Amino acid sequence: MKQLQQVPRSQWPSSQQDPARLEVWVSRDFLVQVFSESNGIRRLSVNRAKRKGSKWADQITWDELWEIKKQVGYPDSYAIEIFPRRADLVNVANMRHLWVLPEPLQVGWFRTCGGAA
Repeated sequence: MKQLQQVPRSQWPSSQQDPARLEVWVSRDFLVQVFSESNGIRRLSVNRAKRKGSKWADQITWDELWEIKKQVGYPDSYAIEIFPRRADLVNVANMRHLWVLPEPLQVGWFRTCGGAA
């Protein structure tokens, strides 16, 4: 995957002002926006830089999401992707969201001297 480059705020589209948007990153393959959420959480909004018809191209892999999280500065933070209940479903674009947490989760895989616990 190509290296993401941070876009200076002066180059952000004026038509898309959002006070919660903290950073914008781009590469040949991806557009990543970082938003401030409550309680110190950061949301990474990720989509491919290419379009397929009128929508963003899809098929973003787990490995690509992990690499994106690393490149925008969160390699040592836990992040989660949410699959909402039907009543809260919003699916208007081929876009993925990772919520980067300020503290480690208490569930998941943890490496110990003997491997995963």
